[in-house]
Amino acid sequence: MTESSTAAPFLTEWFKILDGDEPSRILDLISEDFSLSILFSTGDGDATDFAGGRAALVGYLEQRERGTRTHHRLSATTIGRDELFLGEVRREGVPEASFVAAGRVNGEGRLKRLLIGRSSEIRFD
Repeated sequence: MTESSTAAPFLTEWFKILDGDEPSRILDLISEDFSLSILFSTGDGDATDFAGGRAALVGYLEQRERGTRTHHRLSATTIGRDELFLGEVRREGVPEASFVAAGRVNGEGRLKRLLIGRSSEIRFD
């Protein structure tokens, strides 16, 4: 397995768009056969799994608190078509949760698979 020097450019841009004024623009970045699972933990054993295709991503976008939470990269790497991203979610600048994202980009430069796990119970500091 060889690591490239590029630190997950697709996912870096994905989270930048997600935190911006038009987060729905990420829908333009997914493939026809896109699938995802976002396990979103809020602590105390409570979690929601947004799983499926485009409709699941739309559902995730609709429930988000736009403008209050931002994603910050702690580390990232690219291995072939796969990107791995370790980050921190901040609410109005205050760390709220850690997350890890893994994505596979297809040959056309669109996101084919996305797996994200988020927890407020652990910090990578």
